[in-house]
Amino acid sequence: MASERTAIGCLGAGRMGRGIAVAFAYAGHEVTLFDLKPRPAEAFDRLAAAALDEIRDTLATLADLGLGDPAHVAALTSRVMIRPAAEADALADVPVVFEGVPEIPDVKRATLADAASRMAPGAILASTTSTISVEDLAPAVPNSARFLNAHWLNPAYLIPLVEVSPGRATDEAVTARLMALLESIGKVPVRCAPSPGFIVPRIQALAMNEAARLVEEGVATPADVDRALRYGFGFRFGVLGVLEFIDWGGADILYHASRYLEGALGDPRYRAPAIIGTHMTEGRLGMGSGSGFLPWAEMDVAAHKRRRLGELVARLRVEGLARPPVLPAG
Repeated sequence: MASERTAIGCLGAGRMGRGIAVAFAYAGHEVTLFDLKPRPAEAFDRLAAAALDEIRDTLATLADLGLGDPAHVAALTSRVMIRPAAEADALADVPVVFEGVPEIPDVKRATLADAASRMAPGAILASTTSTISVEDLAPAVPNSARFLNAHWLNPAYLIPLVEVSPGRATDEAVTARLMALLESIGKVPVRCAPSPGFIVPRIQALAMNEAARLVEEGVATPADVDRALRYGFGFRFGVLGVLEFIDWGGADILYHASRYLEGALGDPRYRAPAIIGTHMTEGRLGMGSGSGFLPWAEMDVAAHKRRRLGELVARLRVEGLARPPVLPAG
């Protein structure tokens, strides 16, 4: 698919559609954004102009930041077309279509049903929903074997991750084709089972709500909460995955810390899940025990630790926080 420069369609010309358009146009694909709302010609022209201006400005900004040459911005932008609702039958010529309308289940179902009726039988249809399970949307697509969720994270043209969630009826070949396409444009697709919220939104929602509670309870100022998250939480987890980090410290540390927080704060939301207790019972405490969430006994642990520490040092340099040692006087 990568060598064929698959044509891409986006249902909706809003933020997500524009971000996806930038990502694919940058990677050499022709992209069509379908404005699904019937509107007078003048209103559509204004929308189309605004969308193309934003796409052009985004590509120009990327070039200014070293991703591309400013001289190529016009050519990249020319790969994107905006079509009005009256031209939705053009979906028949698009082999991969992403739905990007608001997070309202009925709106998404209606949009998906209409698009599916116009698309070629073998074309892939993917929703970019950030929270709705694929199984809640699939009934709207008559041939649901070609339907799945593909959750992009904003800004879609920069964040590498795309969470791919096939449904029970999704053809395995469709999932493989979409993941290969995403990889071909530099994305990092991660597969997850049908579940509301996927992976990142579930964890992200908890973190954002807890950060807001810290401010609400007067624990710290917004500036200090964000500073702590940027230089502690985000700094570590930008290199170490969360589950890998549990293994570094040990499941027992998380278990006992969770019990203390649950009691001290009087809230069961801090309770460790059953899997942590199971790991403790089985002696799968993490790196030191040879097994945990990762198969440490099968790994060169010393080399892995050195590589991870090197990545953390690189992050220090990016943040301007790497300093030479203070040497003895004299």
